[in-house]
Amino acid sequence: MGGAGSKERDEKEVPDVAGTTHEADWVSRIADEVIAEAERRGRKTVVCASGLSPSGPIHLGNLREVMVPHLVADEIKRRGVECEHILSWDDYDRFRKVPAGVEGVDESWNEHIGRPLTSVPAPAGSLYANWAEHFKAAMEASLLELGVRYRGISQTAQYTSGAYTEQILFAMRERERIDAVLDRYRTLEKGAKNAQKQGKQQKQGAPVDAAEVRAAEGSGAAAEDDGSGAGAGSAYYPYKPYCTVCGRDLTTVTAYDDETTELTYSCQCGHGETVELRSFHHGKLVWKVDWPMRWAYEGVVFEPSGVDHQSPGSSFVVGGQLVKEIFGGEQPIGPMYAFVGISGMAKMSSSKGGVPTPADALQIMEAPLLRWLYARRKPNQSFKVAFDQEIQRTYDEWDALTRKISEGTAQPADIAAHTRAATTALGPLTITRRPLPYRTLASVTDITGGHEEQTLRILSELDPAHPVHSLDEVRPRLDRAHRWITTQVPADQRTRVREEPDTELLASLDDTQRESLRLLLEGLEDNWSLEGLTSLVYGVPKVQAGLDPDAKPTPELKVAQRGFFALLYRLLVSRETGPRLPTLLLAVGAERVRKLLGG
Repeated sequence: MGGAGSKERDEKEVPDVAGTTHEADWVSRIADEVIAEAERRGRKTVVCASGLSPSGPIHLGNLREVMVPHLVADEIKRRGVECEHILSWDDYDRFRKVPAGVEGVDESWNEHIGRPLTSVPAPAGSLYANWAEHFKAAMEASLLELGVRYRGISQTAQYTSGAYTEQILFAMRERERIDAVLDRYRTLEKGAKNAQKQGKQQKQGAPVDAAEVRAAEGSGAAAEDDGSGAGAGSAYYPYKPYCTVCGRDLTTVTAYDDETTELTYSCQCGHGETVELRSFHHGKLVWKVDWPMRWAYEGVVFEPSGVDHQSPGSSFVVGGQLVKEIFGGEQPIGPMYAFVGISGMAKMSSSKGGVPTPADALQIMEAPLLRWLYARRKPNQSFKVAFDQEIQRTYDEWDALTRKISEGTAQPADIAAHTRAATTALGPLTITRRPLPYRTLASVTDITGGHEEQTLRILSELDPAHPVHSLDEVRPRLDRAHRWITTQVPADQRTRVREEPDTELLASLDDTQRESLRLLLEGLEDNWSLEGLTSLVYGVPKVQAGLDPDAKPTPELKVAQRGFFALLYRLLVSRETGPRLPTLLLAVGAERVRKLLGG
């Protein structure tokens, strides 16, 4: 499938986010399908769903689980159709393993494996009551900043309150039928897992990376458990109790009576008991039964799922059969969504040893930009979130699109993606009033070390005809650029302007080099703006070659320009590369430039 704005046979004219008509972007097309499906089912309120397991830091791949339904639900709301986005926190899942590199966590947390996430202590020093709440809180804060509104559902609260009691009792009565449906897929599932281990390629032609597969574990279907495995010849039970003594799910159901709802289980800790399941709220349905049960319970019309849940025998595929044959409901419609990759992230404390979280991304980019990355790509298209120098190009693309929209030259689907990124059905998100180029802000804050007075002085000189009067005009982008410099750019790549001239280098210059510095220094006063200095630094080698300053560069001239630029960098920052020279010159200041260049 093509990228945003590409033509496809099934595209049609529909209202877009701005109320006009155009060839539908992917969000509009899915919204059409979801509204039609809800009408077919007789649903007044369209329910779009996401699911997250707060088993550790919830990363940028998991964010797609939320952003796809959010964007679709938001489009539906913009059209005036009643819609609800629910987010199930799978906080009653078992604690499966201690994630690597989480601050305040050590090997002692291994003793909690098998307990519900809400029964595991939070990392040391946390302000939250338990493990699940600790990791939920960070994601909730990020979703708030991203403008994502939803109804959160704690599965711990649902199960322990008895909300699902009738569904649990029904599943236990229908356990043989459930087992029969699951059995159709068990051999298929083993084959799919073997294929995945062999690195079978996913859709779009990209190989399934082992780290990405591990990263996918944070989505709702963490365990892919169907309740089997109690032993050959053992009866099948779709319910798993948490032991009332040790609190773990190392339990085996040994008997159940449909009439009395008496359930007997034994635990590896040595405890065993018989309980009345109707009033026992200390366990849950196994995942592959739990998920389709909730589809029917919540009336979910739309819920996408990751590539890890779409293989034969996976929870989404099997769930489609169980919800229809057992629970009398219908499987949600929803596309497969592809992995989200990361480009060049330095290790951060919040996700050290793993992959970065939305909070990490929001430290270095504005919320609309992060939303745009998810809005502009169809769900089945992989993309990367840049933490390295690529973030500057991403911002350049965003700014270029913004200009095209202002000029009326942008493509309709690109306009739709931009609008979805910058606004929601509730209104606009916070955005920088004066969006100076991210790379410029990064260079300035790199040179000044974030010193506000110096930063304002430099920014006010970029365009003397339209000076920046206050740093508030360029926030929050300025703060994001500063954070990127301080957290993602290695110390040895940071810019350090020389305090004193490099007298040895200045003394070794030939006549051509001395002349180039003289021409530059002579032109500083009349060209002291970003645009003027850009013309000056590119123009000096042209003048030396006997050309007009506006002449198009030849291959020979480009070589001369590179040599001139390298000389300036060496004299100013003792390296042969650095921030864009016009920005660097403005940041250093005319007086100091003259001093360092021997003027």
